[in-house]
Amino acid sequence: MARVSEKTPFMNILLIIIIAIILLLTGGFVQSLNFLLWVGVIVLVLAAAVWLVRLLTGSRRV
Repeated sequence: MARVSEKTPFMNILLIIIIAIILLLTGGFVQSLNFLLWVGVIVLVLAAAVWLVRLLTGSRRV
């Protein structure tokens, strides 16, 4: 039979902690990117509306 190292339980716990931290960060990044995506869409719609109003009114002021 193969000998089980005494470090195995510690390494397993360490591996679980590392995986949990990676999943936590990934979830946070995905959530923040999703929020920034919606902010980008809203800014794009507002910019298109302002451009359209300026085009229709003939205003060239900044």
